[in-house]
Amino acid sequence: MDASGTVAKGKKGAAGRKAGGPRKKSVSRSVKAGLQFPVGRIGRYLKKGRYAQRVGTGAPVYLAAVLEYLAAELLELAGNAAKDNKKSRIIPRHLLLAVRNDEELGKLLAGVTIAHGGVVPNINTVLLPKRTAEKEGKAPKSPKKAPKSPKKAAKSPKKAATPKKA
Repeated sequence: MDASGTVAKGKKGAAGRKAGGPRKKSVSRSVKAGLQFPVGRIGRYLKKGRYAQRVGTGAPVYLAAVLEYLAAELLELAGNAAKDNKKSRIIPRHLLLAVRNDEELGKLLAGVTIAHGGVVPNINTVLLPKRTAEKEGKAPKSPKKAPKSPKKAAKSPKKAATPKKA
């Protein structure tokens, strides 16, 4: 009370703030965590999905960070695949090539089918034609030195006539 007996009246509605000062701008949990993925939305989905009775405050942050890391890894590899194919736009084919050529992502997404992804190019070695170059490699390379008929080649054994020194 004042000396005059009246009660000093302060501004109402400023509970928890300094006498009605300017309101602080809200900062999202994604910004606080330094993430691009929405922490609040993921938290809402965790609660709404009834995966557990209670969801802690750190769970959606951690899950958002993991999902963001996986997305960044996949996009980086798919971008490299697109660049290898001389394209500037990532298509499902590039995603499939990125996943199947990476060991860890391949394990994670082993049972996943990517629509319009196709298959990884692979030809079994059994199906490839036999190598005849090995047989031809023993013959001389220049056609002038090569014998004209197989009979003459059998009659002139140059290597067999010279004994090797030990």
